Amino acid sequence: MKTTNTEMTKVHTVMTTAEVQKQVLEFQREGYHEDRIFVLTHDKTRTKRIVERTDAEQIGIAEEGLGTAIANLFRSHGDELRAKMRSLGISKQEAERLEEEMDRDRIVVIAWGGREYLDDDYDRDVYFHPYMMYHNGQPPIK
Repeated sequence: MKTTNTEMTKVHTVMTTAEVQKQVLEFQREGYHEDRIFVLTHDKTRTKRIVERTDAEQIGIAEEGLGTAIANLFRSHGDELRAKMRSLGISKQEAERLEEEMDRDRIVVIAWGGREYLDDDYDRDVYFHPYMMYHNGQPPIK
């Protein structure tokens, strides 16, 4: 097993369940514990099916926090997805971009560094793969 900095959050976008499983196994080889590897899609049923077929998890109350979980009951599904990603340290801009990727049937696989983020706080060191150009060609402000 490779040892990497498992306190760093990594985000990969893929297209298929097979690619999810491959990425999950890679994250595990890097040292991420299986309960810190999550999958998100724009369809709750699809997410559940992928979780059942791979070693990935769904983002739950323990990761997103009770306040976010309760607020998600009153949010649209897109808002809920962005809130879940934000609670793992993904910036507002990147959460919006990733939600757009999910609109195009991509699957988001996240290896979480373990720190919960609140409000507008985010992790400036999240690693994204594949690297995507940001909105208007500008990276998020650090």
